[in-house]
Amino acid sequence: MAAGQRRIIDVRVALVHEFLTQLGGAEKVLEAFHEIFPDAPVYTLIYDEKPTRGVFANWDLRTSALQRFPKKHYKWALPLMARAIESFDFSNYDLVLSDSSAFAKGIITKKPTVHICYCHTPTRYLWESRDEYIANLPYPRLIKAAAHWYLNSSLKEWDYKAAQRPDYFIANSRTVQDRIKKYYGRESEVIYPPVDTEFYKGGNGWKGRKRNYYFTASRLEPYKKIGLVMEAFKELGLPLQVAGSGTRAEEYRINNREFRNIEFLGRVSDEELRSLYQGAKAFVFPALEDAGLMVLEALSCGTPVIGFARGGTAEFVQDGVNGVLFDNQTADDIGAAVKRFEGMKFEAGKLRESALPFGKIEFKTKIINFLSNAGFPPARE
Repeated sequence: MAAGQRRIIDVRVALVHEFLTQLGGAEKVLEAFHEIFPDAPVYTLIYDEKPTRGVFANWDLRTSALQRFPKKHYKWALPLMARAIESFDFSNYDLVLSDSSAFAKGIITKKPTVHICYCHTPTRYLWESRDEYIANLPYPRLIKAAAHWYLNSSLKEWDYKAAQRPDYFIANSRTVQDRIKKYYGRESEVIYPPVDTEFYKGGNGWKGRKRNYYFTASRLEPYKKIGLVMEAFKELGLPLQVAGSGTRAEEYRINNREFRNIEFLGRVSDEELRSLYQGAKAFVFPALEDAGLMVLEALSCGTPVIGFARGGTAEFVQDGVNGVLFDNQTADDIGAAVKRFEGMKFEAGKLRESALPFGKIEFKTKIINFLSNAGFPPARE
């Protein structure tokens, strides 16, 4: 435990995380929770060790019956997930701390067990982007039609009811706080997700290259809008490094292979990601994000951000101060933002300072303070 960090007085704690099938911002939150409660078991619907690179291999993981599903096709189990999350028994715990973007908030607890849900977002494909989500499913039309009915009726009804179960909500941004109120009618407190500011800091840059390329990274899925960044850079002709993997990776690679200014790196390690941030002229982030942890990672490395002026990105980036914002998710708007950025100068030290309030130690301290206010006081030193 970090120096100066308080610990919670002895309580029986369980953690809940929907799927351990990738490494992203949600998993960084889970890791921070586990650092606060290193002995707590983690309940999850499905665990896949390979894409999570063994990060959780030594944890006390407790999976659902859905663990028997083929890992590559676990999303086919969507109709079974609500019942699976409700099947976990938390009667032996004083506190359950879940982090949720869909199902984890729906666990069933009984008093005196307290359930606190850290909400990454209300379920997006039910409340905000259902049609886009269904359109991009790699399934036959008949399956998509059935999915549309299921998402718009029974699952949406379950999701609302499930959101009434937690005793407390924590939102990962003001954007998500507004959604929780709008869709679930629940109040929440904002605690932004943690960035490891000790790991993400300035350095020599990617292969010794410093400030002579732009960088974008994400899961390569349609809703992340990385394709728009590549369209913009086709026209700009400026060097762009693209990191990430996903269902659109091969499509993006084929469609852009004739453009020598665009280089695909695939999935990169955390060390490579840090190096790419460090060397980039700017980090380009086009997605509508709930919080946007990668934005904070880039800023922590002293790199300015060119991002979408909505969602979590706009809560961290001030236009002209630590980056440039664009109003529309279009290649033209991204290109115009890059051109505007070309005439600006930013000081790396000040960029990093803008990320420091969102460090991991700060995050854990805020979580402990929240738990204390909820009736779980820290132990006396």
